[in-house]
Amino acid sequence: MTCITITQLGKRFDQQQVLLDLSLVIDDGCFFTLLGPSGCGKTTLLRCIAGFNSPDTGSILFDGDDVTALPAHERNIGMVFQDYALFPDKSVFDNVAYGLRARKRPRDEVRARVEEALVQVSLQALADRFPAQLSGGQRQRVALARAMVIKPRVLLMDEPLSNLDAKLRLAMRDVILELQRATRITTLFVTHDQEEALALSDQIAVMQSGRVAQLGKPRALYAQPQSAYVADFIGSANLLPVTVDGPGSVSLGARALRVDTGALVPGTSAQLVLRPEALQLQPSAGEAEAEADNALAARVLGRQYLGAKTVYRLALADGQELRVEDTGEALFERGDAVSVRVPASSRVIAG
Repeated sequence: MTCITITQLGKRFDQQQVLLDLSLVIDDGCFFTLLGPSGCGKTTLLRCIAGFNSPDTGSILFDGDDVTALPAHERNIGMVFQDYALFPDKSVFDNVAYGLRARKRPRDEVRARVEEALVQVSLQALADRFPAQLSGGQRQRVALARAMVIKPRVLLMDEPLSNLDAKLRLAMRDVILELQRATRITTLFVTHDQEEALALSDQIAVMQSGRVAQLGKPRALYAQPQSAYVADFIGSANLLPVTVDGPGSVSLGARALRVDTGALVPGTSAQLVLRPEALQLQPSAGEAEAEADNALAARVLGRQYLGAKTVYRLALADGQELRVEDTGEALFERGDAVSVRVPASSRVIAG
């Protein structure tokens, strides 16, 4: 297992600064995810750790060893690419064996370790097939086995599931997580898919314009976003402008709500984060009842029935829109007046 320490890393391509004094510590055995949209710097950071890109400033350490200037082939990393990067003229067995043979391991050791790796990814019966004879999910399993068989210090994965269909992505998430938990190899996973990040990670760094916008455990990031950017990127969120009245109280227009204001001081202009699945929808109530229920009056603009839930688009009295994911049995129609109950645990963030 390996601890990765990144200190004040900077990287520029032509006139574009892609990484800006970025510092991170990735603990031994951690499944660590870099999450963010295209262009935020997550893949550039991964490539710097791999040794494919050289940073302009800063340092990268593996267990205290400075590898910043070390060539990629001397870092003992395993890499899983988005496009699999398999050798089309080599069998599954030979693809997985490639890294061991390049390290000149004895033939008996190569066979034993490759066979073990293929069992781990449930491909032992396909050892003699070639990449063109495999499905997308099977190819990704080969790529994973090839990366793991060398017993790397660090496993790096760059959007490894983005080329798979939805069902295969779910299956491969289980495979990746089980292997990582079994081997405890320090893993850095790059994705733009927040659901993947939440499902797989011990720690997530949400990237924004070459910096870490917020770092934390999945549940903490979801429940306690520190900015509108993070709230909107981790899960789905309704963001409503409010004014902090005092501890645990805000005003949304003329409506007072009991919510989590954190350390924000009275008079602060802020944003109320309302998760669609946390809101409770009920028939329209009178003003007094709505106030007691910590609720907002709204009107249904549209709905989508999705089986396990119904997604509603609502309009508040001031014209702002809300998205609500309701699992109740009642179905409200377009134009219906409704009441939206706001959990007192809903978070308010500055801005």
